[in-house]
Amino acid sequence: MTTDAANPDVVLVGGGIMSATLSALLGVVAPDWSVTVFESGDAVAEESSGPWNNAGTGHAALCELNYTPAGPDGRVNPAKAVTINEQFQVSRQFWSHLVRKGLTGSPKDFITPVPHISFVTGAAGQKYMRTRFEAMSAEPLFDGMEHTQDPAVLAEWVPLMMAGRDPGQKMAATRSVAGTDVDFGSLTRLMFDAATARGVQVHTSTRVDRVERGTDGRWTIGARDTRTGERRTVRSRFVFVGAGGGALPLLQKAGIPEIRGFGGFPVSGQFLRTRSPELVGRHQAKVYGQAAVGAPPMSVPHLDLRYIDNDQSLLFGPYAGFSPKFLKGGSLFDLPKSVRGNNLGSMLGVAKDNIPLTRYLIGQVLQSRGARHATLTDFVPTAEAGDWELITAGQRVQVIKQDPDGRGVLQFGTELVVGGEGTIAGLLGASPGASTAVAAMLNLLERCFPDRVDFWRPLIQEAIPSYGHKLSEEPALLVQVREDTKRTLELNG
Repeated sequence: MTTDAANPDVVLVGGGIMSATLSALLGVVAPDWSVTVFESGDAVAEESSGPWNNAGTGHAALCELNYTPAGPDGRVNPAKAVTINEQFQVSRQFWSHLVRKGLTGSPKDFITPVPHISFVTGAAGQKYMRTRFEAMSAEPLFDGMEHTQDPAVLAEWVPLMMAGRDPGQKMAATRSVAGTDVDFGSLTRLMFDAATARGVQVHTSTRVDRVERGTDGRWTIGARDTRTGERRTVRSRFVFVGAGGGALPLLQKAGIPEIRGFGGFPVSGQFLRTRSPELVGRHQAKVYGQAAVGAPPMSVPHLDLRYIDNDQSLLFGPYAGFSPKFLKGGSLFDLPKSVRGNNLGSMLGVAKDNIPLTRYLIGQVLQSRGARHATLTDFVPTAEAGDWELITAGQRVQVIKQDPDGRGVLQFGTELVVGGEGTIAGLLGASPGASTAVAAMLNLLERCFPDRVDFWRPLIQEAIPSYGHKLSEEPALLVQVREDTKRTLELNG
């Protein structure tokens, strides 16, 4: 790796899971490239990648019902769930590769087996769950999923949720014991530790405020040390903006035409948390329900077992809120500053077309402590308010983009924006985010370095055996990948 600090080959803006993943991938395919990372916070992984700022589900579409909505005819199409599970399998393979290559620490520092359960109530819920189970269990990726409507079985799966529940209530659930809990903060730090050991320069408390392309095609990145005020300027041939909610303003500053029309809608979240050993001991699973009418998909209620810093806790939520900040440590002016002439129409159109969502958010912001507790008791009938504390999670900035007709559309996924003939890229959006980071960054490599992908392919396939294949269509490869990653990541339950 070259050592010209003023002219790195690659600049990564943001010290979260996306930049950490791209840095690790570059370490595989281009270990001689110099890489510099700028993070505005005091440490890496303190925003959306922080363990208390995300659900840590290890999104594999095993339990998230918003990935398998019923169509008008009641049928469930598992295609989106299959895609997300494929992407999570890619992440697991790459993490396994890093572990085999000496990633510091035990896999249990960042990934732990935890059953994933979907839970619904009512006759309509039972019908939907049966249809969903039949659609998903037919897919090789979801082999082994279980289904039940039996209260006795549910009492074994989720004893905390069944205690005190009306015995006459209609219920249904599915369970997959292949689920995991992932501490993305720990994983991000481990990957950056490995990166710095091989020469990657990581600068924290350094806020990027200038991104300009010169006539020679290289990018000038200006940054300020938030502790000392000292300025730093570097020039690079490639820039990745993986700054979470902060990506949109920086891509706008870069002036690339590809960002025109894009806007951001910030949504904050809160969770109720308990560390009670008695309660945690009675809920050793992640359980997802169905979103309220008018609620965004990211607001699907769930009761999650979390493993963070060798301690177990439960999180319930999320309770949506609103803040104009694009980052938890951002500015109240983030949203108004992001409004430009080229995206004003998109943003106004989204506001007009999403009035139920606006009402929902207002209701959430005004929600009382008693109302939040009542929502919790839908999941845990015997919950005592004194056992739970309210915590604020990370900011999410939903993507607003223009459709082909020029209308604004609110998008609940992620969007990779590439400009400057592949010399700059940025990731916008939220869920499923961290769990599919490896797939997202492989997509970046393919789009930004198409002339190198064929040369890199054998290196990528050594790290990710399913690269270029679909596990959903190759059962033998799926079995091999599952067993290899399960063994390497120590996911034996």
